[in-house]
Amino acid sequence: MTTRSVILGAGHYLPERVVPNAEFEKSLDTDDAWIRARTGIERRHFAAEGETTSDMGTAAARDALADAGLAPDDIDAIVVATSTPDLTFPSVATMIQNKLGMTRGFAYDVQAVCAGFVFALTNANGLILSGQARRVLVIGAETFSRIMDWEDRTTCVLFGDGAGALVLEAQELTGTNADRGILASDLNSDGRQKDILYVDGGVSSSQTTGFLRMQGKEVFRHAVEKLAQTAHNALAKIGMTGDDVDWIVPHQANLRIIKGTASRMGVPMSRVIVTVQDHGNTSAASIPLALSVAWKCGHIVKNDVIVTEAIGGGLAWGSVVLRW
Repeated sequence: MTTRSVILGAGHYLPERVVPNAEFEKSLDTDDAWIRARTGIERRHFAAEGETTSDMGTAAARDALADAGLAPDDIDAIVVATSTPDLTFPSVATMIQNKLGMTRGFAYDVQAVCAGFVFALTNANGLILSGQARRVLVIGAETFSRIMDWEDRTTCVLFGDGAGALVLEAQELTGTNADRGILASDLNSDGRQKDILYVDGGVSSSQTTGFLRMQGKEVFRHAVEKLAQTAHNALAKIGMTGDDVDWIVPHQANLRIIKGTASRMGVPMSRVIVTVQDHGNTSAASIPLALSVAWKCGHIVKNDVIVTEAIGGGLAWGSVVLRW
């Protein structure tokens, strides 16, 4: 028998305010057709004034717990992936722990930008496999609208706010690829590529929040190559290929990147979950958001084999193979 981290429930939250592409036409030299053609994005959600990353993460967590039929104190640990915390410290995870009324266990944040949820999911899996926790709430939550330069049309039209969450539970299974749960993962980073995607502020450098800066063409080039490779690497660890995959649930950054990655993996777009048109790039929240939406609308069903993959600033990138 082998311990597996099995998904018990999924949930998500999106702010009420929906921002269509046309809204940017009022202040930028851009239009709906330009944004759709280059990104596939049609609209995104922005957090309300006073609405924080921990607020959204808490709402997504409650939705996931309800889906799993669990209460907050049934959870042993919370791992939150975010690059836009409410405060420098304490962690968003401990704030969510408090807002849920969870009086036991432990909570902490993971920061790997858009790859954050893949890193957090792998981290949570490690907690379960080591026996440190039996049930883990894994959350991706972001308010990227707070770090946008609204005069930079190449970046500010790309991002949105939101949160998604999964509940994992340790279960003793056969140890084969037929098991439900996390089957394999692959994590990577390359700090030499810092300058192609970063925020130009921080506590110890400028004592400011800063704005997101990106070299779009360079990020695109790295993304398609590295995302396909990390997915292949994770699948190879368990003797699987793209033919064994029911769904790719990629980081929702750009439709052209999603299509390019699927093509390199030999997987048709009919087996790719795409939500970027409705949410934009929600960074660490994008994969759990897409998983939850696909689960709740019936696209994903139990026992589906899923590959998630993402790349973010650092550069950091990785993938997880799981059976739902």
